[in-house]
Parts: sequence; structure tokens; C-alpha cells
Amino acid sequence: MKVKVSRKAHFNAAHRLYRSDWSFEKNDQVFGKCNNPNFHGHNYELIVSVYGEIDQETGFVIDMKVLKDLIAVEIESAFDHKNLNVEVAAFKNLNPTAENIAVVIWNKLRPHIDDEKKLEITLYETPRNFVTYSGE
Repeated sequence: MKVKVSRKAHFNAAHRLYRSDWSFEKNDQVFGKCNNPNFHGHNYELIVSVYGEIDQETGFVIDMKVLKDLIAVEIESAFDHKNLNVEVAAFKNLNPTAENIAVVIWNKLRPHIDDEKKLEITLYETPRNFVTYSGE
């Protein structure tokens, strides 16, 4: 029997959406207010889901305490109250869109989740704008 379990977390971070190979005008046209040279911030809501067989011995798909600690170490401590463009190495050459942030989070967590389990990341940039990535 397969079940999906999820853990919700959050972090606050600043970013700027722009491409250094584009003019300011083109960046402004494509990214609008998100191109602010002084950056802007979001209160990101994160849902990390693990899908897999229930362990017959423990009754868990994954120990939620283990998942909580993994998110705290790998994501919250790395992203919370940071300027993603400046302070997070993954975004030195990668535009920190919600889509790219979700993929980076998935890549950071995937090595810590058993291979036979599916990992899914849902990232809310605002209460109405969110992305989901499951490694495909």
C-alpha cells in the first residue's frame, strides 16, 4: 500500500529576477517589479511530500521527525532570511524563480530520501502562486 505524507515548512527570502545578459529594459519588460535592483522578498510556504510503501515494522512511509530535521538543515537554514541571488550558491548563475527554487530544493533533498520513494516539492511564493516539482 502506497501513501503520500507531507511536511509543511516556511522560509523568508529576498531575490531579484533578472538576466545579466539582458538590458535593464528587457529585464523590466519580462520580470516587471521582480526586477527591482534592490531586491524584494517573499514569505515562502513549502510542502515536502514523500510517496511510498508503508513500512510494516514502523507504520511510516518516512519518519516525520527525520523529514522535519532534514528540511530544517537542508532548506530552512540555507534559505531563510537570505538574499537568494547573493547568499545562496545555487543561484549565482540561476535565476531564482519559484520554478528554479523548487528544483533546487528537490535536488538538495533527493539524496536523503530512499530511492524507492517519490519526492514532491510544492512551493508557494504567494498565497495564490505556487509551483510543484517531482523530478520529472
